[in-house]
Amino acid sequence: MESKNATPNSGEFSPLAAPTGGAPPPATIGLATAIAILVSNMVGTGVFTSLGFQVIDLSSGFALLALWVVGAMLALAGAICYAELGAMLPQSGGEYVYLARAWSPRWGFIGGFVSMTAGFSAPIAIAAIAFGRYASALLPVAPMALTAGVLVLVGTVHWARAAGARVFQLATTSITLVLVVGFIVTGLVVGPVEPLSFAPSPAAWRDIASAPFAISLIYVVYAYTGWNAIGYVAGEIREPQRTIPRAVVIAVLLVASLYLLLHWVFLRTVPLDTLRGTVEVGTLSGTRILGDVGGQVVSGIIALVLVATISGFLFAGARVTQAVGAGSPGLAWLAAFATDGVPRRALALQFALIAVLIVTASFEAVLAYAGIALNLSNLLAVVGLMRLRVREPQLARPFRTPLYPLAPLTFAALSLWMIGFVISQRPAVIVAAAGTLGAGALLYEFARRPRGV
Repeated sequence: MESKNATPNSGEFSPLAAPTGGAPPPATIGLATAIAILVSNMVGTGVFTSLGFQVIDLSSGFALLALWVVGAMLALAGAICYAELGAMLPQSGGEYVYLARAWSPRWGFIGGFVSMTAGFSAPIAIAAIAFGRYASALLPVAPMALTAGVLVLVGTVHWARAAGARVFQLATTSITLVLVVGFIVTGLVVGPVEPLSFAPSPAAWRDIASAPFAISLIYVVYAYTGWNAIGYVAGEIREPQRTIPRAVVIAVLLVASLYLLLHWVFLRTVPLDTLRGTVEVGTLSGTRILGDVGGQVVSGIIALVLVATISGFLFAGARVTQAVGAGSPGLAWLAAFATDGVPRRALALQFALIAVLIVTASFEAVLAYAGIALNLSNLLAVVGLMRLRVREPQLARPFRTPLYPLAPLTFAALSLWMIGFVISQRPAVIVAAAGTLGAGALLYEFARRPRGV
């Protein structure tokens, strides 16, 4: 049953005053589960597919691996900024909480709205569809049936008990990591070796200084997206002031190591001419290493990666939706936590949005333009960190961003460059992104008033 005190009754819109709906669950997420949530939000199909497009214009092994090192540095710059925000404001909601404190409740709500819709629902829909495609290579079942099946499975786990969801997240992420490491070791020990040099050279440095390297970096940065996920569940983390900084640093370094080693294996085992323009990079590499069985193994690994991804997105997305309801009188019905710690109303809305996106096949259209809005939310949060340093220096900061202000300035510069590049290539996205932000602003006017007013 729902907790009787689980919704705010104040007419004031205050995302910071009631961040958990009045009846928060106990802080039960430890360091291992926090790392699992971060890793599952970062690791997706991109690491197994993007190399085929990077090698179209880049041919240096050193430059291709450097992409993933630079991407890790940039992800870490953003992550340590969020670590300061999360340790300073240990409330679930992510950008919803950070933008409200640094800028205004309106911007906080818009950030939460973008996260609820484009940040979680659309990626979950895409991950579920991808799971159906990869799993159907192993099972004689229609892809759409597998898509529905994985959503029912993961949704049931998250609906049943919060403790079960945490165990499921930790288990699926751990199994995925073991399998990925096993694939890497097999590729390095058993796989064929292509005559590609990974040593720095004048040609490699020319590749790094080229426009194709900069363009490829955009997709690498997207592959690291998810480093900010810990803020969405901060209210349920034990000792957030210590756990959040440790979790983000460990998770980003772990994912970066896996990305770097995976691409080393891909480049060692598959000729560049074969890789160019292909999407199924992981499958190609697996086939080269272990024959047809290797290709099926990679399909299975990717399918498990997607299960962990869907679970991680559901865990975080439901908490954002609940937090938005907790601080919004007009959406107060979303704020309820059940007595067992599950935000079932928020979870139900999340599934409704996912179903609409899958049925209408509109999730790719949403992601095509919402990336701009998501990047803008991240940018405003990081710049907001700097603003809070000036405006509220008295706030307790258990963790302070290393290399300040270099880290936030570097992240902000890259974000502006990526947003500008995407807009220059696809001008229509700025109109659609503005529509998303505008929809959030309109909903804010409804959400800040109690129902019946």
